[in-house]
Amino acid sequence: MDQNMQGALIGCGFFAENHMNAWTSLGGAEIVAVCDLDLAKAKSMAATFGIAGVYDNPEELFRNEVLDFVDVATTVESHLPLVKLACGHAKTVICQKPFAENMNDAHEMVDAAKQAGSNLIVHENFRWQRPFLDMKALINEGVIGTPHFAHFSFRHGYNHYVNQPYLAEIDRFAIMDVGLHLFDIARHFMGEVSSLSCSTQSLNPLVHGEDAFTALLKMENGATCICDCSFYSKFDPEPFPNTAAAIEGDKGTLQLDRYNQLTVHTASGAVTRSADSEVPDWGGKPWHCVQDSVMNFQQHAIDVMNGRAKPRPSGEDNLKTMALALAAYDAAEQAKSVKISNRFEA
Repeated sequence: MDQNMQGALIGCGFFAENHMNAWTSLGGAEIVAVCDLDLAKAKSMAATFGIAGVYDNPEELFRNEVLDFVDVATTVESHLPLVKLACGHAKTVICQKPFAENMNDAHEMVDAAKQAGSNLIVHENFRWQRPFLDMKALINEGVIGTPHFAHFSFRHGYNHYVNQPYLAEIDRFAIMDVGLHLFDIARHFMGEVSSLSCSTQSLNPLVHGEDAFTALLKMENGATCICDCSFYSKFDPEPFPNTAAAIEGDKGTLQLDRYNQLTVHTASGAVTRSADSEVPDWGGKPWHCVQDSVMNFQQHAIDVMNGRAKPRPSGEDNLKTMALALAAYDAAEQAKSVKISNRFEA
């Protein structure tokens, strides 16, 4: 019988509320303590979810709590010290993306987890969204044969900066925020990348970093993949936060539109159905697809804790996704295609 895993949430910002709602709704895991440098945020989160342990110092948290897992939901610059600390106190450590700002920090976290014998899982939730779970199942069933082309497109005009104002201030935005998601699902569906080219744009004058990019990926197996993103696109109705996709194989094509309608094209014709997620009891539109994916991801984390699954993606696996994001900046700056081999090494 599975034991009830006890964990702590570090970081009580905007998106962390989705983490808390998901943990609360799932059986087999319980958040018993929360921590944020802003004690008022930690107290508010604790009051909302009835949590006894409230901290503004992670070292104090670990001195006082016995934990099976830690969910790090902070911004990227804090990940290295927090993950290293957490690996010494919990068997499973979950880290929000972007995993790290550079490859050295990413490797240091992976090495810390290995030395401690901890599972390190990166909270990469796009692959756990209902439309992509459905598409992966169809590909595994052989419905479209062997994929040779894919296109993943995240474009919208949603005001991201009201809830997360720091996104308008950081030097590296679109690639490190959404590009990582797109590169992860590109690898998830199409395999590893041999070379990459990229072009970036700065469209919104209120945003400091790039807010749009287009990347062309050449896969090791010969397939081609396009990943593009814009935070300044105009659609009606607004498709945020959905991702459009197309995957072509030698027997057919999967086509996901911006409103989660999935069409399967085969020799028998085209069949369209909704691949939209159910709205969680605690959730609401338009965030429901992401909220559902957080639940799916965290259920996977519970399976990992109980030995039923291996981390997807693990910190080590995510090194390759990190390498693609960093290579995309180099490719855009140099205006040329860059080779990916060995870029994920320390």
